[in-house]
Amino acid sequence: MKLSPADVDERMKGLSGWALQGDEIRKLYTFKDFPAAIAFVNRLAPEAEAADHHPDIQISYKRVTLTYSTHSEGGLTDKDFTGAAAADRVVK
Repeated sequence: MKLSPADVDERMKGLSGWALQGDEIRKLYTFKDFPAAIAFVNRLAPEAEAADHHPDIQISYKRVTLTYSTHSEGGLTDKDFTGAAAADRVVK
């Protein structure tokens, strides 16, 4: 179920470095090099697959931008915030 703007604002307080852009949340991660960036995406992939909720991923050399939104709901849902938390967990 799509979250209300108030719920989104509250959930954003629990995230670090994530930006709200319309109906999406987005974060840029920077790594030491390209293999480290790819390794991060490879660590995140099983989490996303298990949740059946996948971020949009943009890789630019050592930078990875993740964008979450639940397209089928037309905005942000709990799944997006769970995915963001998973990304922050596996980044280390």
